[in-house]
Amino acid sequence: MDGSVDHKETAAQTPDTSGKNPLYPVFLKLEQLQTLLVGGGNVALEKLHSLLANAEHARITIVAPLVRDELRAFVADYPGCHIEQRAFEVTDLDGKDIAILATDNRKLHEEIRLLADQQGVLLNVADTPALCDFYLGSIVQKGNLKIAISTNGKSPTAAKRIKEVLNQSLPAELDEVIDNLHQVRNRMNGNFEAKVKRLNNITRVLVEDRNASGERKWKRIATYSVVGFALMLVGHFFLSYVPFAELGDNLLSVIRNLDKNFPWILLAGFLAQLVDGATSMGYGVTSSIVLMSANVPPAAVSGSIHTAEMFASGASGYSHYRFGNVNKKLFRAIVIPGVIGAIIGAYLLFKFGETHIRYVRPIMAAYTFILGIKIFMNAFRTKTPKKKFKRYGWLAGVGGFFDSFGGGGWGPIVTSTLITKGRTPRYVVGTVSLTEFFVTLASALTFFTLMGVQHWQVIIALIIGGLIAAPIAAKLQGKLPRKSSFILLGIIVIVWSTVILVKAIS
Repeated sequence: MDGSVDHKETAAQTPDTSGKNPLYPVFLKLEQLQTLLVGGGNVALEKLHSLLANAEHARITIVAPLVRDELRAFVADYPGCHIEQRAFEVTDLDGKDIAILATDNRKLHEEIRLLADQQGVLLNVADTPALCDFYLGSIVQKGNLKIAISTNGKSPTAAKRIKEVLNQSLPAELDEVIDNLHQVRNRMNGNFEAKVKRLNNITRVLVEDRNASGERKWKRIATYSVVGFALMLVGHFFLSYVPFAELGDNLLSVIRNLDKNFPWILLAGFLAQLVDGATSMGYGVTSSIVLMSANVPPAAVSGSIHTAEMFASGASGYSHYRFGNVNKKLFRAIVIPGVIGAIIGAYLLFKFGETHIRYVRPIMAAYTFILGIKIFMNAFRTKTPKKKFKRYGWLAGVGGFFDSFGGGGWGPIVTSTLITKGRTPRYVVGTVSLTEFFVTLASALTFFTLMGVQHWQVIIALIIGGLIAAPIAAKLQGKLPRKSSFILLGIIVIVWSTVILVKAIS
């Protein structure tokens, strides 16, 4: 035993001069191991979050003389964990496979290090690499895909930043790809070598060889050259035959005759899309509040918001797609039913008028108010369980219908419902925002066919403000932590619902 202790201490003290990370990564089945966690403060809570986020059935014994209430509340949801509030004892290592030390007592850590060597228990000591047998790396997870990141204990901050980059870069659909390849593999006949060859042929299209890449490069060069030449011809035509002086005078005349509220309407479009793009709801409420504050006529408010929202939602959806906030499988499930619902709602609104809205919207607002409270409460839970939900088509159809027929509601109904079912806020907001473009396009085309377009200055101002805000909002949603997303979404839904209910009562 003494030899093994000396060997570990020597290895910890001998610097690695090869420039390589000598650690060997493994993935442990923690539910089959016995884990000891010494400590009950913030660091111990952080370690528990990491362990249980990846292995919720892990069997963990927590020993500490003082245990934070937050740690106690967190552990209550995991039956495999139990707390013993007392000082560490030598027998705590009996029957344990791994131990994690998370106290501020360096002397205690060194004593446990010697005991762990004698009993063959692997040890991790927070912020003390020299005493560790293994490190807890940053982990990126996309369903069944899991990537562990290690900097050899040199920079946890760097590992954390790399994790954030990978989380944003890797699409959520990777898990679906892995499931599909797993099914393909299970259906294959033949020996292992034959299966490998067939899988290799199936996945070959994912790999770009150098020749194909070079060929595409020259095709791009040729395409850009042709496009450049075409632009030169078009430019020559415009410079030669288009009267730019007269156009400039006409443009100045248009600017002078703009509505006096044009800057306020521009601000309304910006703020409305900033809220809607970050939460996939609240465009109508936010823009209505600002427009009414600027004394814009109610008819102009109602008629213009729906038309402008089509352009704003298009820019928002494209921005969310570019930032990786869209779940394609969810998008395919809700886009067609949402469009059908929007068309039916717009037609019925035209046929029966707007007298029904004062009855429909309070009912819708009461439903979303309850959902908003649930979302807000989920922000303070450690984990929102993902509930089984299959009625995506019905949900999208109802959301699209009320968005046209009830004067708004696509985001609050669809987004709020999906999030309360345990779906990730980032992907719900991004996907619902992209789908909203097609829903509002169907609604706007129906209204245009039946009633035409009015108040073009209001529409243009809302569109410009929305186009400016769309990429900012999408970037903001991609950066929001889970808790902040739930808090923001909950507040927006509650405010939106309350405004509708107050208007209905008054």
